[in-house]
Amino acid sequence: MTVGIVVFPGSNCDRDLAWALEGILEIPCKFLWHANKDLEGAKAIVLPGGFSYGDYLRCGALARFAPLLEEVRKFADAGGPVLGICNGFQILTEMGLLPGALTRNRDLHFICEPCNLVIGQGKSKFIANYQPNETINLPIAHGEGRYFCNSDTHELLEQNNQVVLRYQANPNGSVGNIAGISNKTGNVVGMMPHPERACDPQLGGTDGQQLLRALVG
Repeated sequence: MTVGIVVFPGSNCDRDLAWALEGILEIPCKFLWHANKDLEGAKAIVLPGGFSYGDYLRCGALARFAPLLEEVRKFADAGGPVLGICNGFQILTEMGLLPGALTRNRDLHFICEPCNLVIGQGKSKFIANYQPNETINLPIAHGEGRYFCNSDTHELLEQNNQVVLRYQANPNGSVGNIAGISNKTGNVVGMMPHPERACDPQLGGTDGQQLLRALVG
């Protein structure tokens, strides 16, 4: 199974992700340019972190119109696994594939640090290799990672077990300590932490491996 990594002008975690998938986990992957309209047979899709289109206007607001993302939408609607990491999470909310929005961090500055996270109760395949309430450590690196939604949406996320990751100590002011969510069916997940940066033992942690392995079941 091949994983497709969508590349935008301004993506800067696409190579990190490819190294984690192919170099560490031996999962084949290919880069998919945003302006194309072909997923090239990929069986899972990842929207990586970075600054798509320079984060002009609003993070992810321009990337959502990329021609390839119409194919990603069809793929997701058909049940295909789609993972958005950091800027990828922002893009998924702008597309409407996930509810809510990512806004400026509570203290209005960029945060780059390791972060303890608690695995949620949901049934998404992306957290199936962890135990509910297990604590893992993944790095975060964002200036607009504060998850926001209205109270009704938050209640539905909790009722439907769509919260896949929570911050143990909320670094950015996100509603409900939310670090990652899924859609109702669990095949689309967005998260602000970077699992691809916690895969190589030489870099100090491997807690992200099991999440990325779930891309191919």
